[in-house]
Amino acid sequence: MPARAGAVRLAGRAGVRVPLSRDKQDTLLLIASSLLVLMPHAAHLPVWVSLLCGATLAWRAGVTLLGRRMPSNVVLVPIAAAAMFGVLHSYHTLLGRDAGVAMLVLLVAFKMLEMHARRDLFVVVFLCYFLVLTNFFYSQTIPTALLMLASIVALLATQLSFQLTGAVPPLRTRLWMGAKVLGLALPLAGAAFFLFPRIEGPLWGMPDDSHAARTGLSDTMAPGQMSNLAQSEDVAFRVKFDGPVPPQPQLYWRGPVLGNYDGRTWTRVRPSRFVRPQPLSLSVGGKPVGYEVTLEPSNTRWLFALEMPRALPDVPGHGVALSGALEFQSLDPIAERVRYDLVSFVQYRLQPEASPLDGQWLTLPYGTNPRARAEGQALASEPDPARRVAAVLREFAQGGFVYTLQPPLLPGRDAVDDFLYGTRAGFCEHYAGAFVFLMRAAGVPARVVTGYQGGEMNPIDGYLTVRQSDAHAWAEVWLPRRGWVRVDPTAAVAPERVQHSLASALPAPAPFGLEGLGRLLQPDPDSLLGRLRYAIGAVNNGWNQWVLNYTPQRQQHVVQRLQEGLSHWQSLALIGMLCAMLFLVRKFSQRRKADPVDALYSVLCQRLGQLGLPRAPDEGPTAYARRVADADLPPEPGAAATEFLRRYSAYRYGSQATGTGLVPILRDLLSRVR
Repeated sequence: MPARAGAVRLAGRAGVRVPLSRDKQDTLLLIASSLLVLMPHAAHLPVWVSLLCGATLAWRAGVTLLGRRMPSNVVLVPIAAAAMFGVLHSYHTLLGRDAGVAMLVLLVAFKMLEMHARRDLFVVVFLCYFLVLTNFFYSQTIPTALLMLASIVALLATQLSFQLTGAVPPLRTRLWMGAKVLGLALPLAGAAFFLFPRIEGPLWGMPDDSHAARTGLSDTMAPGQMSNLAQSEDVAFRVKFDGPVPPQPQLYWRGPVLGNYDGRTWTRVRPSRFVRPQPLSLSVGGKPVGYEVTLEPSNTRWLFALEMPRALPDVPGHGVALSGALEFQSLDPIAERVRYDLVSFVQYRLQPEASPLDGQWLTLPYGTNPRARAEGQALASEPDPARRVAAVLREFAQGGFVYTLQPPLLPGRDAVDDFLYGTRAGFCEHYAGAFVFLMRAAGVPARVVTGYQGGEMNPIDGYLTVRQSDAHAWAEVWLPRRGWVRVDPTAAVAPERVQHSLASALPAPAPFGLEGLGRLLQPDPDSLLGRLRYAIGAVNNGWNQWVLNYTPQRQQHVVQRLQEGLSHWQSLALIGMLCAMLFLVRKFSQRRKADPVDALYSVLCQRLGQLGLPRAPDEGPTAYARRVADADLPPEPGAAATEFLRRYSAYRYGSQATGTGLVPILRDLLSRVR
């Protein structure tokens, strides 16, 4: 025969299966629930912490199953002290997020070996509740939230097991009871989350945890940097347009502007106290484009905007500065998701009057790239700067250049020469950097602009998703009476990159090469995989917008909408009718699900009350049976009532799990009580 649930085979000749005691079952359930809570933290804790916790839980399970003695403090104190020293050695502190979570994880594990009373079980449960919340320090995604809910259900089932008296229902029933308790709490929690007054920022801060490295655009550019970033499908930001979305070739999201070049790396031009900054003049035309940007955390200061914005964005909790090169920067690193509104004009002229011939946009490193320098100086004989620009673009388009994610390495100091006259294969940073070098050599002020180009429209929620794979670099040249003009040399080599996407611009992919990465990560939008990708993106964006980024400003907007919706009596009447219907449905379902044994017990109490023996409010069936037996009742009704109460007490507080076969017997006994 198969073993009963909650039984263990004891060592012996007979191989007897002995049921586990109630305390042992509760302890094993607590160990399993704690393991479910601790497992997600293994991804960010030192390996030795995870191994020590696993060994401690296994030790406690062995003590429970084999009936061994609990370890004494002489054993536990040195282990705990060594663990604390290990945390100090691993994190160099006992404070902060990571060290604090490690200490809490070890505390839960060690407390398992120090449970001597029933209250210790509750201490572990409440520590686990707090440990569940710490998952949000590391991940705030939907899978993390679902795992946390599952952990809470397991802990609730464990807590119910401690508190139940008499017969304990099966584990599946207890888990269902825990899920119902959580389900009853979720509406109240949701109402409190959406309506309770909110504050800016988190409730507490974690020192030194906001400087973790993240994938994103930096303020430097070197060969290979953009191509590495293009292999990442992480979301950079999402955009919701107020009206029609501009065409793909106009979606240039402006970021850092680079002007210094040392022969290898492009960097930003730092403001000088000795050079007077030029006034920033911007004239715009055409229809304005309004949109909202939801920027993912990057731990950088860059705020991206569609070229060309006219005003500074208002970023809650962050000050914003504007540079002379029209770069938006937050005064603090973007360590959390932020949302801001902007209005841009795709038709513009930037600084058309001020001539930037002071040299900062013409400087080239001395003694590098002699061939490219000579070619640029030859172009300077053309009096029209626009013709010089067109000549270089024509060379890129007709010179056999290749757009690729895997360009050859350019390790030398003359990287531009090696690219233009050697490999002729590169990514956007190769073309933008080489173009700006040639323009400066030809006497045309030029600079590199980095940011993102394009984006992917999600037809489900209407958001444009801009990913790290959309990172791009282009150029700006200054032309008389036109100002700074955007020139994208990559479009001359691979126009599909600007008109469509990165994947469409790459050559035919090898089966497992990086060239096919864009196509693998961007399936056909009409395919099942493509629709699933859009659905997952829409769900994640909704989670980010309405849960993780539910700011006081958005809450005020929601409350105002609710007030407007409740201003009419029809809305109030409809809500009242819905509440009444829900109450009646719940009441009817409860009546249909009533235990038939309890219903017969209620009828018996009513009949005995009519015979002069009403049940006291605090009187159980056993005490009631003794009083009925001692009462002066006719023999048949008295004996039937006493037998009824005895069987009911055995069913309710004994080991009988179901009342299916008991109902006919109780009905027969009840019929004799008249």
